[in-house]
Amino acid sequence: MSSHAIARSEDARTRQRVLGAVLDLGPVSASGVAKVMDLTAAAIRRHFDALEADGLIEVRRLAGTRAGRGRPARQYVVTARGHELISHTYDDLAVDVLGFVERRSGREAVAEFAAEHVAELGQRLRARTERPGPTVVGRARQLAAALSAEGFAASASPVAVGTPLEAIQLCQGHCPIQHVAKEYPEFCEAELQLFAEHLDVDVRRLSTLANGDHVCTTHIPTSVLNRPLIDQTDRNQGGSR
Repeated sequence: MSSHAIARSEDARTRQRVLGAVLDLGPVSASGVAKVMDLTAAAIRRHFDALEADGLIEVRRLAGTRAGRGRPARQYVVTARGHELISHTYDDLAVDVLGFVERRSGREAVAEFAAEHVAELGQRLRARTERPGPTVVGRARQLAAALSAEGFAASASPVAVGTPLEAIQLCQGHCPIQHVAKEYPEFCEAELQLFAEHLDVDVRRLSTLANGDHVCTTHIPTSVLNRPLIDQTDRNQGGSR
């Protein structure tokens, strides 16, 4: 292989890594990815330009986020096309199979399959959690880490800290069955029920990749009136939810 071909191959691998970083961190700026990948912001912007031209990432402007000299920061997320490229599942075949099941046995059979599929995910998530945290916050963070290990690019972020509305937002930047879930929302419904049972608290879905949003977001209430949103796991093993 020529040196030019090798350089192209290495450039393509780096671009794939950059796309993966946007998936994990997005919405994220070029400088944010540069810090994680230990590359220059200029190099990342070059890859961003190519990925954007290919329709794999897009700018998502965030209110209140500024770059230098008062310009709005350019924050990027992975597009639906980018998600399709990253995903290695056989979505089209899965939808065809589920369509066959629905025609033969009815929609209830699809719901039963979705519940079984998500139950198996729940078993893997529990296996990745050595000991459930005593607080909702701790369990939400454990859940996010376990989901990330399963390929969901998940994070758990506090919102409305110190108010009666304080909560955790569980975000999933990737869904391995996004196309399937678009056709059969039973999978999202079963997953939401799994989260509620895993966290032992009522939760609600704010957005989904299946509906065209750039991330799946689950709202997890954590507030006890006037209690600061802090994870007491290490300091108070007997803490309340």
